[in-house]
Amino acid sequence: MTDRIGFIGVGTMGEPMCRNLARKSGIEVLAADRDNAPLERLAADGVKAASVDEIAESCRTILLSLPGGKEVEQVCLGPGGLVEKARLGWTVIDLSTAPVSLARRLYAEFEGKASAFADAPVARTRQAAIDGTLSIMVGGTPECFARIEPLLRHMASEVTYCGDAGSGQAVKILNNMILFQTGVALAEALTIARVHGVDGKVLFETLTKGSADSFALRNHGMKAMLPGIFPERAFSSEYALKDLSYAIQMAEEKGVPALGADVARELMERAVELGHGKEYWPVLIKAIEDATRK
Repeated sequence: MTDRIGFIGVGTMGEPMCRNLARKSGIEVLAADRDNAPLERLAADGVKAASVDEIAESCRTILLSLPGGKEVEQVCLGPGGLVEKARLGWTVIDLSTAPVSLARRLYAEFEGKASAFADAPVARTRQAAIDGTLSIMVGGTPECFARIEPLLRHMASEVTYCGDAGSGQAVKILNNMILFQTGVALAEALTIARVHGVDGKVLFETLTKGSADSFALRNHGMKAMLPGIFPERAFSSEYALKDLSYAIQMAEEKGVPALGADVARELMERAVELGHGKEYWPVLIKAIEDATRK
């Protein structure tokens, strides 16, 4: 078997990650996706379009970048999935955000086929994926992490070993839960300021100088909420709701109250009802503004 890398899922985040991998690794990359457009763009970087079956046949290292747990489960555990095809020496790396329980199940399934599995969800923006400055959180064995870390560093400036299988997903999901709750606070503050005649730009710029400063403020608040720019093909409200559901599921499994996460979910669900499901998730401010006018 030749030294090739398979990359399944080259969507909003997967395409730039795959491109960086192809440009920097010096290893031939085969990519699969239902949409031909990103595959055609990636061809300019030497990435070869392939089917999942072709990737399974010719690649020992396979990366997944899929919308969520449902898709990961289908590709890995569905009929003719990767678990069925797994061979001695395979390494499967899931860059998607998926439930912790699924990551632990996949680890056990692949280990049973003498293959390695690591959950390695990514954080930061699409621009970070383009720039190769993502943060990747990894769950799996220390030996697997040592082997895949150099590969992940072609796509990320921060690669953190979080512990056993599922730990990467747990840390990523909780990272997003905190981010969304911070987004709710920013949206509430901005709306309250505006209805009281305070300039939103003054509010947010002043907050950067005090204890309320944060990554969410500088990026999601100042670059999205303040100007009211919520593009599609970014991290949508629908995707954010998926990640929130994973966090709430984690809390419910252990009886932990997650009241802040519940509020964030309620506002995002309302934003989706208002027609903003495909837009960048800070659009949840629209749910607050809509309620304010009533």
